[in-house]
Amino acid sequence: MISDILNYLLSIISFVVGSDGYIYEGRGWNHVGRHTRGHNALGYGVSIIGNYTAALPSRYGDITRVYATGASEKTSQQDKLGYSGVRASEKMAQMDSERMNKFRSKINRVGSQCGIDPALIAAIISRESRAGNALDDGWGDHGNAWGLMQVDIRHHSAKGDWDSEEHLRQATGILVHFIKRIQNKFPSWSREQQLKGGIAAYNMGDGNVHSYENVDAITTGKDYSNDVVARAKWYKRNGY
Repeated sequence: MISDILNYLLSIISFVVGSDGYIYEGRGWNHVGRHTRGHNALGYGVSIIGNYTAALPSRYGDITRVYATGASEKTSQQDKLGYSGVRASEKMAQMDSERMNKFRSKINRVGSQCGIDPALIAAIISRESRAGNALDDGWGDHGNAWGLMQVDIRHHSAKGDWDSEEHLRQATGILVHFIKRIQNKFPSWSREQQLKGGIAAYNMGDGNVHSYENVDAITTGKDYSNDVVARAKWYKRNGY
């Protein structure tokens, strides 16, 4: 009887507040804890109608609250833009959006599973591979990186096809790993600062992140996290 009641309640719950205080989403749960990454009856159900595809907000910080200066002049030259900054990042994200839409459902699922905002995953895809447009049979970085999110095969064994959900899950897992490394390295930083540091570390490793003020000092183009965050905010405003 209790099980039946729980199943009914969970069938109409759009998200739950986990026992860690963060909010996790779900659709059509048929048992306690599904899509909550291990959070079960200790979580509190919230019956609000909706159809969410990502954790609200990400347990690793709110991407919309992360300060970003946008793309450097060097990065903006990919599209021969005559300007840099947030405007350039947004333009490049927009240029990739039609291709990105082909991967939207995969991005949403992986974001939900990993607790990462889908807009951030889309932004990394845009920065790393221009939503696949910059790849040669799935390869980039002179054959050293694989897939939409450019997993470095010198440090990881590539999983799945270049545009597969398996690849996105692996790469997003690597991002989560670096966010956690930054959380441990800089415990006094805010969640949003740690998130930005983790994004920079995804590009160049946590050993190259020495301060928040100079988080991109050693990243590609010296703008990686600032550019990715700006692109993520654009994708967030445009349906991700």
